[in-house]
Amino acid sequence: MKWLLRARPADYTLALSNAGASLPVVGKHLEPLGGVTAMGVWGARHAPEAFSAMKRDFLTPGINDVRRRERERTHEVSVAALRGVVTAADLDAEWPAPDKTPPIWEALRQRRYLYRRGVHYGDQPAQVLDVWRRKDLPAQPAPVLIFVPGGAWVHGRAMMQGTALMSRLAEQGWVCLAIDYRVAPYHRWPRHITDVKTAIAWARANVDKFGGDRDFVAVAGCSAGGHLSALAGLTPDDPEFERRLPEGADSSVEAVVGIYGRYDWEDRSTPERDRFVEFLERVVVKKSIARHPELYRDASPIARVHRNAPPFLVIHGSKDSVIPVEQARSFVERLRAVSHSIVGYVELPGAGHGFDMIDGERAGVAAHATSLFLNQIYRTKVQIRSKEVI
Repeated sequence: MKWLLRARPADYTLALSNAGASLPVVGKHLEPLGGVTAMGVWGARHAPEAFSAMKRDFLTPGINDVRRRERERTHEVSVAALRGVVTAADLDAEWPAPDKTPPIWEALRQRRYLYRRGVHYGDQPAQVLDVWRRKDLPAQPAPVLIFVPGGAWVHGRAMMQGTALMSRLAEQGWVCLAIDYRVAPYHRWPRHITDVKTAIAWARANVDKFGGDRDFVAVAGCSAGGHLSALAGLTPDDPEFERRLPEGADSSVEAVVGIYGRYDWEDRSTPERDRFVEFLERVVVKKSIARHPELYRDASPIARVHRNAPPFLVIHGSKDSVIPVEQARSFVERLRAVSHSIVGYVELPGAGHGFDMIDGERAGVAAHATSLFLNQIYRTKVQIRSKEVI
């Protein structure tokens, strides 16, 4: 009765979509409607502020010149950010020529390195992945990247996401696993992170069947996927997130790449952050932060940082209006203060949320910067292995 009295129209709509998803036979086909409804709720709350920001930006004198200068600085800023993180020889080598074609269009036209679709990594219908790799992989095992798509925790399919990054790594001889996972509102938190950890554990046990190195698994993600990747990397032995994993399963990773991710589920210090926490309460977690603060703290990567964290690369756009860049800066500052591992941070001038899908030039730079970082970590790991063998 209390819920009925407090509920808003959007809450009733979400409840109806959940009820439809629970129906036998047809429920699985209706489940995506809950995600569409939840995205509508989120979008409606952000639309006025987003349109206002776009209007201010559009009316700013000389805005086109500003955008051009920001774009021209993308390569320079990325190289400067990676100094001391990767070798000077790698940074000074020629970078790929800028590609102005939006990656999302390339994803629709061709997936050159898509090797196998719909591989099950768990027993749930949503727990499937696509394998990206070259057909002519060398005989020795290849390093592995798990890509976690974004979608505000209500959309968890990798379709049309991560194209530039996975194509770049596959070209260089990596095996990439683009995963799908269960999402809200039908599947509440923490099933999202449980699925990511299940995929990592599956890769540790099975990726050699596709030519991958089971001893080197990295994880990367965008937006909500950036949050899940960071949390997975920081909680390799968390019993709450790994209760359904097989006994002895290994969900640790060698490196993490977070791309315009959300790293704090607790902070309500700004109107934007307050609206976000409300969205989590109503759609994703479905529990009040006032009554269950531990749930939100445990789900916050910034609160889970520790000295044994794996190497991190964080990439964010300076003009991100969905997840403000201050989130990334705070997270990187915390990592660098605590972690004993490498922490790289690339802040792309003028880039907004989802740049890797719609901005081919910036997506290419981010993909190459990520490949430099991951290859550096992989080479270091191989050298350590060789020394141990000797």
